[in-house]
Amino acid sequence: MSPDGYELDIAYMARPGAAEIQLDLILDYRSNLALYPAFQSYFREHRPPLLAVWGRHDPAFVPAGAAAYQRDVPDAQVHLLDAGHFALETHAEEVATLIREFLNGAAGPAR
Repeated sequence: MSPDGYELDIAYMARPGAAEIQLDLILDYRSNLALYPAFQSYFREHRPPLLAVWGRHDPAFVPAGAAAYQRDVPDAQVHLLDAGHFALETHAEEVATLIREFLNGAAGPAR
């Protein structure tokens, strides 16, 4: 992976107040769990077009998380790439192709 991504992250995090904002976001993650039933209900009821592109080796967002979407939206397109947490950086062309194909297919009739 290119060191440019790390350097850019370091530069952004060096801005005044950036560390506090990130800590606030991390602390707020815990509130997401209480919202899961509402998200899942929406997905089951409305079955929106859904694309999940996941890094198979991501230690934070494990493959079971991608599979959970498919339980609620059976037509979801779930792709597990041979990647880690930064799949977009390491597999940009593959991810872009999947997004283009998804958007071209999603433009058809509503599901």
